[in-house]
Amino acid sequence: MPTGTAAVFSATNFLPPPRYPPPATSKTKPTRCHVIPRMSLNQSPSSGPKSSTSSSSSSLLSSITNLLWGPSLPPGLLVATVRTAWETTWQLMMSQLAPSDTSGGYSRPLSQFRATKISAKNLHLYVGLPCPWAHRTLIVRALKGLENAVPVSVAGPGADGSWEFRENPTADNETLRQGLDRANGCKTLKEVYRLRGGGYNGRSTVPMLWDAEKKEVICNESSDIIEILNSGLNGLAENPDLDLSPPLLKGKIEEWNAIVYPNVNNGVYRCGFAQSQEAYDKAVDELFSTLDVLDDHLGRSRYLCGENLTLADVCLFTTLIRFDLVYNVLFKCTKKKLLEYANLHGYMRDIYQIPKVAATCNFTAIMDGYYKTLFPLNPGNIRPTKPASCYHEALLVPSKRESLPILDTTKQHCKLKVTFNLAVLNFRTYIANNSDIG
Repeated sequence: MPTGTAAVFSATNFLPPPRYPPPATSKTKPTRCHVIPRMSLNQSPSSGPKSSTSSSSSSLLSSITNLLWGPSLPPGLLVATVRTAWETTWQLMMSQLAPSDTSGGYSRPLSQFRATKISAKNLHLYVGLPCPWAHRTLIVRALKGLENAVPVSVAGPGADGSWEFRENPTADNETLRQGLDRANGCKTLKEVYRLRGGGYNGRSTVPMLWDAEKKEVICNESSDIIEILNSGLNGLAENPDLDLSPPLLKGKIEEWNAIVYPNVNNGVYRCGFAQSQEAYDKAVDELFSTLDVLDDHLGRSRYLCGENLTLADVCLFTTLIRFDLVYNVLFKCTKKKLLEYANLHGYMRDIYQIPKVAATCNFTAIMDGYYKTLFPLNPGNIRPTKPASCYHEALLVPSKRESLPILDTTKQHCKLKVTFNLAVLNFRTYIANNSDIG
């Protein structure tokens, strides 16, 4: 309510004026009476007046509800009306936030800019710290030693959920925090997209790789960008010998991605953005069935494809690191916490402890980016307390996974492909029909 309105229609206007006793004289005895202080109905006598607009509005609302139905619950008709209105509004907002199919299942929109090979040298990376898809690119950029070769601008979610840039006095080049657009000086990511030749009116998503010289979007698909960062910029990398997608493992990496992407990476979103009970039940069953299989597999293998970290592990990690922090609560992935999966949780800590990886994880930004931005899922805008298992110190507890034996996973992968009926899926075709949104 506007401040002026709150001042005129203060809750105290609904109360009778105070009655004061007449002054005592030598000929008259003082009359005893009760003084009714001027205060709102929801304020205790010992409390001082509330001056803020929100307090005045809250007092007015409390006064009205007390006058209408006292301490009882609102009448059933009002509850039903408000519930119907909220459900209609929720469905409208969700249709924009998370488009669904006919069954109410989340249908991720297409990526608009794809690339596997690039010739540009003057590159710039746009990311948002809450987004798991953008987080993948930050990890590969750090592990390859491309921090100087590929500068980054960090956007944050605005009030409407779009990505915007904001000056951060405490930010520096060594810390990943929301800040200004270091390449174009734009206020929003949408403005950056519109700088490209021909303009752009589609979804302005992160991550986005930008050609700073030609003012052109190179790619906004995370699976393409991490491939480019891994093998396409070795001449600029400080760690060119690191290959997170070696030729001998490409087949296994794609097999794992074809399992992890739909059921885990996108699976948590299918749970959180489901608009029907049927769609949610299907998504949550597939999510936890996959987590069970992954936990079993990682009990015998340090990483998904054996003893070496690959892009498949990077893609899985960015979902796991957010699981207990966000998805378990906000996205209703409540069957188990990741902490209850001994092998998966140890695997996540193992990757977190790789040099440079922890520095890409900003837990405050992650929690704010979900709990304070996804209004349809959290109308109260309240951010819960961070789980104890997600503190930096807890994640540094040694995983001791380096002692796991080297495992030939060929037979295991065949079994997994049959289990999920994904043997005929080509991951490159599958990912082409999906895009990255946080």
